[in-house]
Amino acid sequence: MPAAVMRRAVRETVSGLPREFWWLWTSTLVNRLGAFVATFMALYLTLDRGYSASYAGLVASLHGLGGVISSLVAGVMTDRFGRRPTLLLAQVSTAASVALLGFMHDPVAIAGVAFLVGMASNASRPAVQAMMADIVRPEDRVRAFSLNYWAINLGFAVSSMGAGFIAEFSYLAGFLIEAGMTLACALVVFAKLPESKPVPAAKEAEAAVGLGTVLRDGRFMSVVGLSFLVALVFQQGSVGLPIAMGGAGFTPADYGTAMAVNGFMIVALQIPVGRFIEHRDPKWLLVISSLLAGYGFGLTAFAGSVGVFTLTVCVWTLAEIVNAPTQTGLVVRLSPVHGRGRYQGMYTLSWALASLVAPVMSGVVIDRFGAAWLWGLCAVVGTAAGLGYGLLMRRLPAEESVRGAGSVPDSAREPEPVRTPVRESAPGSAREPAQGAGAGAGAAAAGGVTPA
Repeated sequence: MPAAVMRRAVRETVSGLPREFWWLWTSTLVNRLGAFVATFMALYLTLDRGYSASYAGLVASLHGLGGVISSLVAGVMTDRFGRRPTLLLAQVSTAASVALLGFMHDPVAIAGVAFLVGMASNASRPAVQAMMADIVRPEDRVRAFSLNYWAINLGFAVSSMGAGFIAEFSYLAGFLIEAGMTLACALVVFAKLPESKPVPAAKEAEAAVGLGTVLRDGRFMSVVGLSFLVALVFQQGSVGLPIAMGGAGFTPADYGTAMAVNGFMIVALQIPVGRFIEHRDPKWLLVISSLLAGYGFGLTAFAGSVGVFTLTVCVWTLAEIVNAPTQTGLVVRLSPVHGRGRYQGMYTLSWALASLVAPVMSGVVIDRFGAAWLWGLCAVVGTAAGLGYGLLMRRLPAEESVRGAGSVPDSAREPEPVRTPVRESAPGSAREPAQGAGAGAGAAAAGGVTPA
């Protein structure tokens, strides 16, 4: 590709986004660059501390359980107290609990602090997603989500490589470095990010959005259910695939080689693919990505070499690249402006639950029926999710092209008059669609598949 074309593509990708988005993006990147503990926790407990694999699995489950609980709690806090206070509290608590975990020796204490780490680290996600929804215009959503997801995976790729070197020197250093970098994220938020929570009009304040509102929103809860199915499939890359490859006689290095393609493809393709899908029909993007995910893992049943395993990783990684920003955009599109925190918390919950269910599901299926049945089940689940998205989105309204209420202006946040849009939604839904234009409603962060 000529240099001039490359420069133009980069300029078009990064232009037009508010500076608050870039500070939030920077915070995400720094956070993922320091994400060492999740990478070497199992090795730390089994090799350095001498605990059993079963105990390491218990600690991982408690860490995940903490994330499940905090998803809803943090969503409520994000709407009630604001995005910025929730994000600061989550980041400071994460830094403190991660540092404390490095000094724990008693097995009960380690398990308890790991639970706290899971709660604190996951609590930032609804706040990040809601804040990004407040400050990015609707027409820039997919592009912003792609950039944020790219930062998550770039940071994770670098931290994964660095974790090995740090672990050889000192596991404690890894805990302290992650704590320090998380505090750096909190400093960025404190110094550069103003509160973005929309100020509701009196009528909107009376019609407050509670968790019951979210649960009664049938269309949105259907999206959460479909998100859970897709997340179950994607989780098999880290839980089912290594077990299946090990059982087939492949080494950890073989698994690492195949999975390295996942990170490389996301870093290399997320931005150009994001530009390609930016204005495509989300219905077909979600249907196709769900099918690609299901059948990408389904093809693993026929893999007999590292090369074929790598090929299957390429298929479902492409699905991941398309699905993550598109699905996050759909979540924001169906969320009321003044209930974004609770809605994002419920969406985050679907991924947290999948991270708990997927290891149990893969283990039981492989032990009782064999790995081929697991990959066949992935194909079935992916097909079900694709059909579900196709049915759910038949009457999805056109996305609003105007900027919604309560956003952060691109310039230095001057006071704005109160605006009345409440929801970018479908006609005939439980709440009336927004009327009139405002300044900046938009995007949510990816949770990443990993949701970060």
